[in-house]
Amino acid sequence: MSVSNYLKLIIDQAQFTPWLEWIAILAAIAEVLLAKANRVLLYPAGLISTAIYTWLFLRPGTRLYADAILNIYYFAMSIYGWVLWLQRKNGTILHISVANKNDWFKIILGCLGGWALLYALLTRIFPLMFPWYAISDVAAWDALISATAWVGMWLLAKRKIENWILLNISNLVAIPVYVYKGMPFTAALTLFLFIVAIFGYLEWKKQTGAQNLPA
Repeated sequence: MSVSNYLKLIIDQAQFTPWLEWIAILAAIAEVLLAKANRVLLYPAGLISTAIYTWLFLRPGTRLYADAILNIYYFAMSIYGWVLWLQRKNGTILHISVANKNDWFKIILGCLGGWALLYALLTRIFPLMFPWYAISDVAAWDALISATAWVGMWLLAKRKIENWILLNISNLVAIPVYVYKGMPFTAALTLFLFIVAIFGYLEWKKQTGAQNLPA
């Protein structure tokens, strides 16, 4: 494909992309940049993005049902995380920390169990419950994206540095899925989130080291 044809494709895709998706993209960018900076304002930005993406993923032409469920979960966790980050315990705010053995047990169980549960919902349970339900053609990948992101969002609310690892596993799987589903700008956004998450991990790791320095 020539450069001119590629640019024309990008312009056409930009014109085809709904304005609500653009708002969700911008809010998601703001959210991850604020998360990298360890700012609580990431949560209101996340509420805007997740509310819009829930509707986008439920559209008949998209049918990323696990992603829609994920964004409903994101919405609830954004409220939970917002409250948790503002809450003071013994006069101090919640600091960045590293996952312990108990946390890792929950991480592995949450990822594997969540993947199995979501896949069963998408391919077995929903078709029986809802006659109009159409099974997604990427159900396994959709479930994996959501399961790892579920755990990553829980770790973010707990201010655990490993949230970046889990969220980036989700991002890495999601990029080709969004391209396949005709959402190239959301795929580009996810690639951007993937890159920012790498720097977010390094920034949080540096802050964790600073917290452990003697006074």
